[in-house]
Amino acid sequence: MVALALVGAAWLLGGLWVHPDRRAITINASDQALFEWLLAYAADTLRGGHNPLWTDLLNAPGGVNLAVNTAVTVLGWVLAPVTLLLGPSVTFTVALTFGVAATPVAWYLLLSRKLVRTPAAAIVGGLFCGFAPGLVSHANAHVNFASGYLVPLIIWRVLELRRPGRAVRNGLILGVLVAVQFSLGAETLFFAALACGVLLGFLLVAGYREPREHIVAFAKGLATTAVTAGVLLAYPIWMMFAGPGSYHGTGFNQVTHSEDLMAYGAFPRRSLAGVLGLAGRLAPNPTEENSFFGVPGLLLLIGAAVLALRLTRGAARRALARALVASALLFAVLSLGPVLKFNHHRTGVPLPYKLLQHAPLFDSALPGRFALIVTAIAGVLLALSLDRLPRLKHRRLVAAAVAMGLLPVVPAPLLTMDRSPVPHFISSGHWREYVRPGETLIPAPLPSDWLPDGQRWQAAVLAGGDGETFRVPAGFFLGPDSNGRGRIGPPPRWMQTMLSEAALRGDRPLAISPVMQAEARSDLQYWGGNVIVLPDGGYGNRWNRRHGLLLELLTELFGEPTRVDDVWLWQVR
Repeated sequence: MVALALVGAAWLLGGLWVHPDRRAITINASDQALFEWLLAYAADTLRGGHNPLWTDLLNAPGGVNLAVNTAVTVLGWVLAPVTLLLGPSVTFTVALTFGVAATPVAWYLLLSRKLVRTPAAAIVGGLFCGFAPGLVSHANAHVNFASGYLVPLIIWRVLELRRPGRAVRNGLILGVLVAVQFSLGAETLFFAALACGVLLGFLLVAGYREPREHIVAFAKGLATTAVTAGVLLAYPIWMMFAGPGSYHGTGFNQVTHSEDLMAYGAFPRRSLAGVLGLAGRLAPNPTEENSFFGVPGLLLLIGAAVLALRLTRGAARRALARALVASALLFAVLSLGPVLKFNHHRTGVPLPYKLLQHAPLFDSALPGRFALIVTAIAGVLLALSLDRLPRLKHRRLVAAAVAMGLLPVVPAPLLTMDRSPVPHFISSGHWREYVRPGETLIPAPLPSDWLPDGQRWQAAVLAGGDGETFRVPAGFFLGPDSNGRGRIGPPPRWMQTMLSEAALRGDRPLAISPVMQAEARSDLQYWGGNVIVLPDGGYGNRWNRRHGLLLELLTELFGEPTRVDDVWLWQVR
């Protein structure tokens, strides 16, 4: 199982391993830059003793709340030696590869130890849970969702809470796992907790009952879990919901990020069927293909659910099969969001999620990602049905049907591209001659979700040398808008907007007026910096073709630049 998982991860991410420092995931280089920064900052907090959940290095002078930004702090601490020795790009590649490989192995362990008897059933179920289209989609730089290896371990430990005599021990273990998963991805933890609660409710409805001593042990273990996780997460939870830079809601549109009803039968882009041109482009972007089982795969999963319901032996296992099917249907409906979408068209038909979209926690989640819960449950049902395969009369026919259903969604390697290295002016430490550590350096264009280059410079400096670095304005992160709701990055100032429009679209003012020059200088004063750095255009970014326009605009605003090393530099008095 480990060998299969490693081969699958290498197949998916081999393009990054060619040269981690010079390669990026094509469709999501921005998230890659963000996670490289987060991993570099986590390593620096160990070395420098900084607050792991708050920093003023980004978004100068306002700062950023990292508790609301999937800080992956614990993962960054574990991989700190890799970051400090080899750099954040290598660490990102290691973290993503480990997450992709470890997730199916963890599901295999849960299935083989607790739910099925045959290794083949556990292997197929584990591989499906780890390499299903939704997980492959998020492997496009979403380290948090691609790293689902703690979820089956958490479920395993929840099951262990029933064991009498080990309530405290089991509760402590589960509490620590919950705290680590919160760091790795609070949204995934919310999904896991919600799935466990819903499944338990459906188990009770299906008639499943436990002996009294098991219930008492479960209650004691759950209380221990709550205390343990509460102690470990008191400060992170306060930061997330009430700390500086926190917000309510989400920075994304919940209707846009809901599953289209047709998406469950569509093929994903990075799959065998997708490569052959059969992909259904029904997701808001290629990283959010959360269902996309394809028609053969969807029929296979429906058949697996029917077989699990009909062939499972024993009252407890039958109740589990019923609860799993009911839970999958519920989360599939929730994944459709507040309004039904059908083949790109918003029908206006309200759905149950409309009642939840403003409730706490639900208002911060993206409904389409509930399909990831459906994927996990589908993998378990697939394993339960295949567990009976050796006893079936037509087992070869069933095995062939499984292969035919899964073949179209076999993953294809993720697309990667070359990207420009960090400028030598930055990596060599030459910047120290113009900006002292702790002062603000202004990258041009300013860092944002579409233009993350300046944030990558800072990550490289954090991971190298003594870790002392410059601050940068703006950045790619989630933070509050003027109404306290979530948004991507800070509300932009004039100079950031002007440079971003030039970099991304080639737009520019007809003429730079004295008023514009004064506005730009006012922005510099707000950011607390007077050194602007424009690298050579390079490659692998969204603005290299418009390098000349940026150079022209900055020259009109601040005068002739100085050529220093491999960058253009303005020192504005």
